[in-house]
Amino acid sequence: MRTVVDAVARDIPMMVEEVDVDTDPALVRAYGDEVPVLCVNGRKAFKYRVDASALRARLAREPA
Repeated sequence: MRTVVDAVARDIPMMVEEVDVDTDPALVRAYGDEVPVLCVNGRKAFKYRVDASALRARLAREPA
């Protein structure tokens, strides 16, 4: 997932923050078995994997 996010981030300006879910009990409760998980603007957008076209489409739906 990180490879795809990095590739898309080279073309689309965005802030990327990587968080280790296992270091926060609240995140473990929220996402435990869904790691890796990708949130966009604080909302879960993908779990386990994502491809570049799906990520680009999801980002295009975000307000400017």
